[in-house]
Amino acid sequence: MSVARTWAIALVGAEGERVEVEADLSNQTPEFKIIGLPDKALAEAVQRVHNACANSGIALPRRRLTVNLSPASLPKQGSGFDLAIAIASLATELPMDAASVAATVHLGELGLDGRLRPIPGVLPAVVAAARAGHRVVVVPWANRAEAELVDGVEVVAAVNLAQVAAWHGADVTVPDDDPVAQPDDEPPVQDRLDLAEIIGQREAVEALVVAAAGGHHLLMCGPPGAGKTMLARRLPGILPQLDDRAALTSASIRSLSGARVVELSRTPPFEAPHHSASVAALVGGGSRTVRPGAIARASEGILFLDEAGEFQASALDALRQPLENGSITIHRSGASAEFPARFQLVLATNPCPCGDYGIRGGTCTCPPAAIRRYLGRLSGPLLDRIDIELTLARVSVAQRETGRPAITSEVARRRVVEARERTARRLAGTHWRLNAEVPGAWLREGPRAPTAVVRRPLDAALHRGALTLRGYDRVLRVAWSLADLDESPQLDIDHIGRALYLKKGLAL
Repeated sequence: MSVARTWAIALVGAEGERVEVEADLSNQTPEFKIIGLPDKALAEAVQRVHNACANSGIALPRRRLTVNLSPASLPKQGSGFDLAIAIASLATELPMDAASVAATVHLGELGLDGRLRPIPGVLPAVVAAARAGHRVVVVPWANRAEAELVDGVEVVAAVNLAQVAAWHGADVTVPDDDPVAQPDDEPPVQDRLDLAEIIGQREAVEALVVAAAGGHHLLMCGPPGAGKTMLARRLPGILPQLDDRAALTSASIRSLSGARVVELSRTPPFEAPHHSASVAALVGGGSRTVRPGAIARASEGILFLDEAGEFQASALDALRQPLENGSITIHRSGASAEFPARFQLVLATNPCPCGDYGIRGGTCTCPPAAIRRYLGRLSGPLLDRIDIELTLARVSVAQRETGRPAITSEVARRRVVEARERTARRLAGTHWRLNAEVPGAWLREGPRAPTAVVRRPLDAALHRGALTLRGYDRVLRVAWSLADLDESPQLDIDHIGRALYLKKGLAL
């Protein structure tokens, strides 16, 4: 045949788009050309495909070969199109099963020796292929376990180009090559952290349970040694396990980041970027290929910013839109990419650069201008999106020696799971899963809206300017989480009072 067609997947953010790869062979001056808005890495596929075919013993036709990537208006990036281009090009002259080639999605980078090299983003690409109705996907051998995480798709893991051509019916010799391995970059397994190790911060532990129950954003302010980081790192241990959808989303983002994915982890992700991280490191980006940042990698889990007062103010303000929308859109010249960003934000900060401002027994040496500048990096609009604000103190000897039993992570997690089950029953029939996701209008005017008597402390705080309307809604969300933990079907004035205290330290 003079025209052959197959399929590949172009990744645009976290979503994949089908790309038809069609190759045409014509009797003109010999040339190999790729059209259809390829980037530089994809344009270099001409040389990779040419050498890979020659070294596999299946040389390309010696005529003009034009490969079109359709739709042509869709930007295409990376080396993951190599295999599809090679198979479509060979099928123009080499006898192959045309139906098999046309029905299969091919993913993979070609080495000059013809072996298939692993590529990032295989999991979301296979998900996109399955959604488009494809049932067979060819991937590099090293990406086999990742691709097999998607149900309903036959995964063909290939070692080299000749093996793929033979699988489509070509009469070629398949060399006995060793597969290209993917680097084992799995992080070391950490010891399980338990809330029982937290000493003397009973109110903070209870607030952490409330945050976990409702998916609320949390700010902890206190001197060094108060336990802010210890508390934050134990939050994932009291969260419920991820469901299938959330686990697939989290694994897809890890795959796009270039991490090795071999299973669907049910543990919520925990991202803790250093305070020197730039806006691009948090949000994501790149000059040629848009990669997810810490915000996207924390989706379905926790984004912990330790020493939040040390972050650039512009980096912190970049969190405002994802906190509201649950997604982040990155715009680049000629393209834009959208990533999920449904994370739980936890901020930890000192009261001043030295950490001793307002601390009993401490001696703060920071000038007033430095303190204002330090705390000013947490802007008002950002703080207005925080549900719970905690002020922590150092643990005293008396607190340390108290005989009250510590709360374990297992007990706290059981309370959180039960509270979320009550939330799910109350929100049945809606598309919201957590109290933190419920819009303010529904909380104020919906079927479970609090009565005027219960709402009175909130109305008073709003009237005197202690709360904005956004803060008003966030207090209602926290109050519902408290009610779910208390097994209460309705809000009462005690829930409102405790939620106000957790938000602003306001007493009734």
